[in-house]
Amino acid sequence: MENVLLPKISLIYPTIMRVTIVSGARPNFMKIAPLCRAMDTARDMGRNIAYRVVYTGPENDSNLEPSLFSDLDMRSPDAFLGITGTNHSQVTADIMLAFEHELDKHLANVVLVVDDMTATMSCAIVAKKRGLKVAHVIAGTRSFDMNMPKEVNRTIVDAISDYLFAASMTANRNLNQEGMIPEHIHYVGNILIDNTRYNRQRLLQPLWFNTLELKSGQYLLLTLNRRSLLSQRKKLKELMDILITQADGMPIVAPLHPYVQQSVEALALRADNLHLLPAQSYLHFGYLINHSKGIVTDSGNIAEEATFADIPCISLNTYAEHPETWRNGTNELVGESASALSDALQRMLKGEWKHAILPERWDGRTANRMVEVLLKDA
Repeated sequence: MENVLLPKISLIYPTIMRVTIVSGARPNFMKIAPLCRAMDTARDMGRNIAYRVVYTGPENDSNLEPSLFSDLDMRSPDAFLGITGTNHSQVTADIMLAFEHELDKHLANVVLVVDDMTATMSCAIVAKKRGLKVAHVIAGTRSFDMNMPKEVNRTIVDAISDYLFAASMTANRNLNQEGMIPEHIHYVGNILIDNTRYNRQRLLQPLWFNTLELKSGQYLLLTLNRRSLLSQRKKLKELMDILITQADGMPIVAPLHPYVQQSVEALALRADNLHLLPAQSYLHFGYLINHSKGIVTDSGNIAEEATFADIPCISLNTYAEHPETWRNGTNELVGESASALSDALQRMLKGEWKHAILPERWDGRTANRMVEVLLKDA
């Protein structure tokens, strides 16, 4: 039989962009969920991308309510590193070692980190030292106060990132002024708004809403989280007294984490209209935001959601990581000033409040822009 030389066949295997997404705390998942959905859509369309979600905390973390991932329409994390603690150096070391082991077992091209937590910085450093690319979501936000641990974290992460995903022109300008490589900077918009838009029609009224005889637009929503404020008992009581007095009987709904609730209860406040409640699920809390008369908070994320929903918002902070919330939005900064809080509450309750102009690129397509940037290198 005659020998026939078969032509050589060159097999070309497509390069898959493998992304490891890191979350260091519950709020990070609100910004990760849209990315997961965008990557799922891209993969379903035949694009070569895969991802793995890693949570640096424990699987039984009490801050992760059982409904969280179904509420966000995303899968549960693929790995839990199990790290807890309050000592920055110890937590940093523990996360770095645990994340090294995670990357040893699971290949990645890009490690994507969110915001400005200790976990964000720790995992970014590990990835960079392994020669992996680092993508920073919400890059370029600044308080310009290097005494804040978060400011240290975010500036370190930005300095070593290969993809700097900026939420606003202000953040974009900060990165340029600090001399970041222009090709690394991508003005993609605010990814938190992707999640807010996606879930707007999925919000759920809490079962206890009618039990407290609450009515839409006729209650104030209070959230507290900042430990530096909670530790100032005299200041905290002064601010709470102002809030209760100015509310003049209007219900104040305060879903609080246990450590916050303990701090408030220790003030021995007497007010029938103050309702201290456990922290709420994502869809329940979103409902409370959208149906409130106004919000008093120390959370930047909530100020952003309030701006999107055009709900008056008072922030107990002297700065906002996203200045557009007070430049274009409904947010107003009062710091820890009782007089400023009193004045703002008077105007809020009289309906004398500014309306939001929706900031640029709060269009719900931020995650899609990020995925397209990543896929260019696949």
